[in-house]
Amino acid sequence: METPTSTKDIQDVVKSSAHVKVTGGGTKMALSEGATLSTDRLRGVLEYEASEFTFTALSGTSLHEIAELLGKHRQFMPFDPPLQDAGATLGGTVAAGLSGPGRFRYGGIRDFLLGVRLVTGEGRIVFGGSKVVKNAAGFDIPKLMVGGLGRMGVLVELTFKVFPAPESYVSLRIDCADLANSIDMLTRLAVSQFELACLDFEPPHRIWVRIGGLTDALAGRVERLRQLSAETVQVIRGEEDESVWRCAREFDWLPKQHKLVKVPVAPHQISAAEQWFESIDNIVPRRYSVGGNMLWIALPPELPADRLNELLTQLRRQGLALTGNWQDPRLGNNVGAAFQERLLSVFDPEGKLIP
Repeated sequence: METPTSTKDIQDVVKSSAHVKVTGGGTKMALSEGATLSTDRLRGVLEYEASEFTFTALSGTSLHEIAELLGKHRQFMPFDPPLQDAGATLGGTVAAGLSGPGRFRYGGIRDFLLGVRLVTGEGRIVFGGSKVVKNAAGFDIPKLMVGGLGRMGVLVELTFKVFPAPESYVSLRIDCADLANSIDMLTRLAVSQFELACLDFEPPHRIWVRIGGLTDALAGRVERLRQLSAETVQVIRGEEDESVWRCAREFDWLPKQHKLVKVPVAPHQISAAEQWFESIDNIVPRRYSVGGNMLWIALPPELPADRLNELLTQLRRQGLALTGNWQDPRLGNNVGAAFQERLLSVFDPEGKLIP
């Protein structure tokens, strides 16, 4: 595997190779299987303007390094990138289009990516976006890179905007009576005025809520939240609160040998999805995140992977496998293939870059 240390090295590899498949930290094994080029040595923060709430870093820079740097200035990446502790990189996170539970309050990774520098399939250097927040010029190339799986270029540099970190957090665990009550509570919380930081649903009927802000104001907000629910509510603070959401972000709930799959859904589809899981005897651990808009599935080894197509077809959704061995980690129908081909004719006309 090639391990370039500069943009020039990446250009040379791309120009001299018949095919190129990129990996970063290797935390998403289903996407990095058979990789020929690693950005692991392309590390470092190039610019960080704490007063401007922006930073630029090389694509192989780890999320953990960025989090530590931002933490010194009480700032953070609001899209709450997953697999931070596992060693995920900025480039790999963008390519896979991953955001964590914090996306509910602040938006996803595409909302915070300001600019990218990349090497196309022809070995050309392309810069898109900007290094400042106010930018309205040109085609929005950065958003094309989010979830692009490296098809349109090898990411070299990325610029993000960041936010001030909340002073403190408090979480609530709400145990509902049944699935119907759980979905109703999830819906009511999602449209409430409480400015929730995170909102997840853990089947069969447990809801996790997180709020952040000024410490002195949290007690009153918690009490108003408790009044919204007649269900059993437990308030969680401090290290236990951090542990709950670290577990969600790092997928610590994923049993060994299970394959992790993400499926974008809509809250009104939860009931149908749960009926499908019940039809296979509920053997699949799962979690609905971002207010019920993202379904994370832990596919057990005894369940054939193609069974998941039943659910995707029923929901009319696509999925993306992150761990395990797959013939193609892109699951379901390839919606938007025609548009993607037009983009590839510009960024990778020779078809060198493999997703």
